[in-house]
This record gives sequence, structure tokens and C-alpha cells, in this order.
Amino acid sequence: MKITPANLPEVLILEPRVFGDARGFFTESWNEQVFNKAVGQEVRFVQDSHSRSVRGVLRGLHYQMAPHTQGKLVRVVKGLVFDVVVDMRRSSPNFGRWAGVELSEDNHRQVWVPPGFAHGFLVLSESADFLYKTTHFYAPQSEASVRWDDPAIGIQWPDVGGAPLLAEKDAKAPLLAEAKTFD
Repeated sequence: MKITPANLPEVLILEPRVFGDARGFFTESWNEQVFNKAVGQEVRFVQDSHSRSVRGVLRGLHYQMAPHTQGKLVRVVKGLVFDVVVDMRRSSPNFGRWAGVELSEDNHRQVWVPPGFAHGFLVLSESADFLYKTTHFYAPQSEASVRWDDPAIGIQWPDVGGAPLLAEKDAKAPLLAEAKTFD
């Protein structure tokens, strides 16, 4: 597995080896030893989640606050998305900066979103199936978000031919200046 830091050094892009022939392909999508070595700590995942979204859907930017902070390992098993991670740690020199990468069924990439980072994605294909492994259970009372289009963050979202399709809570998310943050 090839593991590369994104432009935010704690965010990792994982590219598993894919073995393919006329029958299809095989890849090892998760290996605890390889992953823990890459992140430099023992990580325990407690929940897997799966979402399906149509073209133009933008989900995010979401995160969970203490005591339920979540790390996420995310990937796409069908379709294509533009995946985004934002540093929400005020003490970080990268506070408010973002990293973006395309994830697809063809490139098999995964992204490690550490605790303290917001996460979201925009669907670029007709639909996309998105898988999440999380280090803490979903806890609605700890849920937080930041605006997907905050100019202070300046994410350069790909053009999907119109305004993104948002959940009401994402459309009403606070700007970075008012959002809940980590120390």
C-alpha cells in the first residue's frame, strides 16, 4: 500500500495495490498493522457507515466534538467524489486550511481524516457509494459542522453544472469564525 501525506500532513491518502486480470480485481482495502504504522498510533475503528448520493450532492463539512471526536477512514466503492478535509484545530499552523482529493471506484484511494478535522465530499458521477470507518460511534449531541463555501477556508470545489444539493443543516452551518473548533 502506498501512503502519502496530503498538503495537511496528518491527513493521509492511502492507495492499495490492485491486482487485476480478465476476471476482475483483488485488493486489500484494510490492514490494521499497515494502517497503524502509517498513522503512528493504534487506531480502533468501531463503526462502518455507507452512504449513496446522486450527482451534485455535497455532504459536509462535518465533525464531532469531545468527548466523541472521530477519526474516519473513507473511500468510494462506486462512482467519483471530490473529498475534502479541513483542519479545525486552533492550535495548528494549518487551522482553516483544506486538502482535497478525488476518490473513485477506479483509483481505490482512501483518505484518513484524523480527529480534529472536518470532512465533506461532492459527488461528481451520476451517483456514488461512500464508505466510512469511524473511531467513535455517531453521537448527534457532539455533531458540529462548518460552511462548505466559507471564503475564509476557500475550498475550490469542482463545477457540477449548478449549485450543490445540500441538506438543510449543511446549508445553515456556521462560518469558520463562528464554528466550534478544537484547541
